[in-house]
Amino acid sequence: MIGIQHTGQQITRIGASVRRCAQGRDVAEEHRTWRVVGLHHVAFAHSGGGAPRLLTELLGLTCAHEEAADGFVERMLPAGNAYVQLLEATGPGVVDRFVGRRGPGLHHVAFEVSDLGQAVSDLSARGVRLVDEAPRPGGMGTRVAFVHPEALPGLLIELVETPPDGPSDLVAGRSSRREA
Repeated sequence: MIGIQHTGQQITRIGASVRRCAQGRDVAEEHRTWRVVGLHHVAFAHSGGGAPRLLTELLGLTCAHEEAADGFVERMLPAGNAYVQLLEATGPGVVDRFVGRRGPGLHHVAFEVSDLGQAVSDLSARGVRLVDEAPRPGGMGTRVAFVHPEALPGLLIELVETPPDGPSDLVAGRSSRREA
């Protein structure tokens, strides 16, 4: 599709950028004590209870985990090796503010990392703006930390460390539905 829409000169520039990006990643990997091991989830913020039903009806995704937090309910729907996370605003709080300002939509992208403590320390030492200066408890027994959206223009990133026997069991279809 790029070949149809762009000139050969533009494709060459894109290819050079991709090569530079890959080369930079290889160099950075040598010094890093942590790494991204996979996509954990993509989070969608909304209000009202229709989203879980629609995802089940349209795509066949079903809720494998649900837990209430302050001002929202988190629902995890396995989708291959990752999740769709639904954040339903149920009262005042971060999800309600997000939906009020931007409407329902993409809230954040979450990556599973090999060592969350090392990731937070490394990013902080490199001057990356973080929402969380230290890992904190997350849903499904995980530990999480958020990278501020100013660090990646407009994209909120969550770093996730899963317990050894935790969420991977849910992807395999074993439910751990917990309602608060």
